[in-house]
Amino acid sequence: MSVFAMSDLHLSLSADKPMDVFGGGWSDYMDRIRTNWNEVVSPDDTVIIGGDVSWAMYLTQCKADFDYIEALNGVKIISKGNHDYWWESITKLDRFVADSGYTTIKFMHNNSYIIENYGICGTRGWLLPGSEQFKTDDRKMYDRELIRLELSAQHLISSLTDRDDVTERVAVMHYPPVDRSQQPDEGFHSIMKKYDITKCIYGHLHGRSCENALCGEVDGIKYRLVSSDYMKFLPCNLNF
Repeated sequence: MSVFAMSDLHLSLSADKPMDVFGGGWSDYMDRIRTNWNEVVSPDDTVIIGGDVSWAMYLTQCKADFDYIEALNGVKIISKGNHDYWWESITKLDRFVADSGYTTIKFMHNNSYIIENYGICGTRGWLLPGSEQFKTDDRKMYDRELIRLELSAQHLISSLTDRDDVTERVAVMHYPPVDRSQQPDEGFHSIMKKYDITKCIYGHLHGRSCENALCGEVDGIKYRLVSSDYMKFLPCNLNF
């Protein structure tokens, strides 16, 4: 069994908002995701999807996109992105999965998962203090996301009792927890260090925004951008 990651699927089967308008790199992207995914991911593998899954506005409108995801190989663990307006409480999300008859879709929200030797936690993240876009109103959301990352990490730690086989602790975020100069954000980074996170995967960035993305190790944590277009629509194996 292997564990993979890819964020920003931006599926538009449930909403008329295809990504092709953002350039040739997105042409036929849903077919490319399906083909590449099923070539490298087996039914026994797991894929972490780090947000921006569907353009649908409401959960009741997501059926076609989640049918697409269910049909892909492997188990999928989905966390929230900034465009996932359909996101509901974990109770409603789990009910949607059960009512739809899906057997390979799970959600991460203030919880965690252990897959093979990986402990997986995470949260959406937010704009970082110091960025040009960060406004006074963003402070509340940023602080809330710090709390959610810590809650998820605490859930992971509580699940690790008598589990000495977990050698990697992975934080999954949607917004980059690093700035444009490739420096980790103090708030998110300190929580990751506190809970001995070894790897952090993130998404959100597309096109030229990827040029300054941190894909390397800082202070003992390996960071990797896994946006679908940046990855050429090929899921990233977490053994990097």
